[in-house]
Amino acid sequence: MPASISTPAGAALQVLPVPAFNDNYLWLVHDGSHAAVVDPGDAEPILAALRDRGLTLTAILLTHHHRDHIGGVPALLQRFDVPVFGPRNDGIAAVTQPLGEGDRIAVPGIGLDLAVLDVPGHTHGHIAYYAGGADGAPGMGPHWLFCGDTLFAGGCGRLFEGTPAQMAASLDKLAALPPETEVFCAHEYTLSNLRFALEIEPGNEALRARMEAETKKRQHGVPTVPSTIAVERATNPFLRYRDERIAQRLAAAGKVAANAAPLAVFAALREWKNHF
Repeated sequence: MPASISTPAGAALQVLPVPAFNDNYLWLVHDGSHAAVVDPGDAEPILAALRDRGLTLTAILLTHHHRDHIGGVPALLQRFDVPVFGPRNDGIAAVTQPLGEGDRIAVPGIGLDLAVLDVPGHTHGHIAYYAGGADGAPGMGPHWLFCGDTLFAGGCGRLFEGTPAQMAASLDKLAALPPETEVFCAHEYTLSNLRFALEIEPGNEALRARMEAETKKRQHGVPTVPSTIAVERATNPFLRYRDERIAQRLAAAGKVAANAAPLAVFAALREWKNHF
């Protein structure tokens, strides 16, 4: 079921997952007539989705420079003269509207207001887009987060360019968003991430219940995303790295010293996941 939200102008917006490659989700946000796309790594599935629904593309939003997130931009721009919003510091030549922490944008054509968050770690200049008010004020309706490869359902992105300290700070920033915030990450990595999470927290009952529920979704071909910040706080070890039980688990496995600092625990978690 697509996520939906009403804009201040009253238009009902939907977020549709457009599968691409082996496990990417390209997000199409539309009001039934106009659409914006987040991280179009491949133009063809987006063009097909636009055509099938009778939509006109009005904006492209990018979170970081990796090919599976920007590869479809040139082909889309050949057909649509639209602005390309993206990170100011991630080296994407196609960006016409460079953005960074504290910026806000009104997405053309669909009336969606987004706050921009700097979330480095996966890449140096990675950004995320947040709908619902940067301060999470009550009464503002549903909250959406388009976070690229920073926060995943049950996990986080690899540290290709950034440091553990950067990624931990980025995830802390996202974890501080309202618990009802829906997390639209860019990959279907959930079951793999949850298998690792269960290695870390085998006694986490919320995690066990999540694994069962998400497994059933995948058996029926249903996406496991979006999740929510509340679910991630309860089950994602990369948001829970300050929990003493996680530190003890890593120490018992010989991954960190006893009484290791939280950042050392986070770094060890990410390194363990790299080889899990």
